[in-house]
Amino acid sequence: MEAALKILFVDDEPDLAPLIRQKFRRHVRDGLLSLEFAGDGVEALEMLDSDPGIEIVVTDINMPRMDGLTLLGRLKEGEHRQKAIVVTAYGDMENIRTAMNQGAFDFLTKPIDLSDLEVTLNNAREVVAKEREAVFVREAIGRYLSDDIAKAVLANPDALALGGERREVSVLMSDLSGFSALSERLEPERVVELLNVYLGKMTDIIDEYGGTIDEFIGDAILVIFGAPIPRTDHAERGVACAVAMQRAMSDVNEEMVRRGLPPLEMGVAVNTGEVVVGNIGSEKRAKYGVVGSPVNLTSRIQALAASGEVVISTTTKAAAGESVRVGASREVAMKGFAEPIMVHFITGVGGDYELELPETTADPLTALSVPLSCTYAVLDGKEITGEALKAEVVRLSPTQAVVLTAQPVAERADIKLSIPIGTDGAFDDVYAKVIEAETTSVGGPMLTIRLTSVSEKAAEVLERLRLAGAAEATA
Repeated sequence: MEAALKILFVDDEPDLAPLIRQKFRRHVRDGLLSLEFAGDGVEALEMLDSDPGIEIVVTDINMPRMDGLTLLGRLKEGEHRQKAIVVTAYGDMENIRTAMNQGAFDFLTKPIDLSDLEVTLNNAREVVAKEREAVFVREAIGRYLSDDIAKAVLANPDALALGGERREVSVLMSDLSGFSALSERLEPERVVELLNVYLGKMTDIIDEYGGTIDEFIGDAILVIFGAPIPRTDHAERGVACAVAMQRAMSDVNEEMVRRGLPPLEMGVAVNTGEVVVGNIGSEKRAKYGVVGSPVNLTSRIQALAASGEVVISTTTKAAAGESVRVGASREVAMKGFAEPIMVHFITGVGGDYELELPETTADPLTALSVPLSCTYAVLDGKEITGEALKAEVVRLSPTQAVVLTAQPVAERADIKLSIPIGTDGAFDDVYAKVIEAETTSVGGPMLTIRLTSVSEKAAEVLERLRLAGAAEATA
């Protein structure tokens, strides 16, 4: 049901209130109108300050303490957005002209014709309804776009038309490490709570750096820099935003601890290229989005990012300029791309931002007194790409492990280990990303992996083995 239209009548005549209440009693009873009364402009301003829900003010001109024209001026000067209807003597054109210049919506003459008043209020109701709808649209758009971008879209008459244009932009994609496994262990309500905390913080940062959120893909975020508002510094903005997002993860995880939720780890990538941006969809439903090969490449680059890292493409590095600080670079073969792609692992960004990634210190690895036999499988996204093979965990820290495998595994690949968690043959899964891959002196592959998701039971087993190895080493 539509909210009642709240009207404030301002008049010092005591007979007005009962007359108005009688006239509109059915409207009030049916929830269409809500009536308030004030004796002069001073009282009216006090009521408007205490009740911003009042949408229409019907005011007499001649009143004690503060007259109607002064009240109109105060409404125009302040933050009040009410529609004002003035009541004046018949033929008083000077006051009518002054009132309209002060922003009055309409006027009535005394004695008030109640039928005329009803028509005028209905006209005001239509205008208020349209303004309510406009506010709703602005707020709805504001949930998905920054304020600046929302204003730009609303100011452009063609903004909602279907179609797109070619434009160079920078695309950012972030993803939480091991989120799928984590979400399986939590109650659905807790998963939603966790995501709302994380996405809320990330959205604020993206807005701050002028990004447009294309969509939330579960725990992943796809962001555009340089559209719909063109920005020559879109690449630098994207990289700075990625660093700021990583820096904010400590605050996110402090909130997780307060709520009794597990900590999160995130990897971020930024890629720059020519895409098609615009409104995509149908006449009934559309969204502002981005299409093109650079989007797919961003997703592939993001899959290389370990927890806490920001990885960028060569095109982003070139477009962002010397402000980007690179720690390491490497060529990587990627599915769907004929030639290897050069990527860069950044440490920070200078220029107008001066942001550094938080320093990460790897925990020392402890040699296990007895290697942990397990199996492993390589993942492509969330899917297992081959059969499970035998492996041995030979060294452990709280966040990393060294694993001997049956076959080579590419660096930056995601793997799933299945480790025994009891004497009854039960296994549990550990998800990880390969940080380093090398060959041992006896010719077998050896992986250094970053643990991204570990079940509670598996964590207990690994910690017990690590402490046992540490105790033996100091004995």
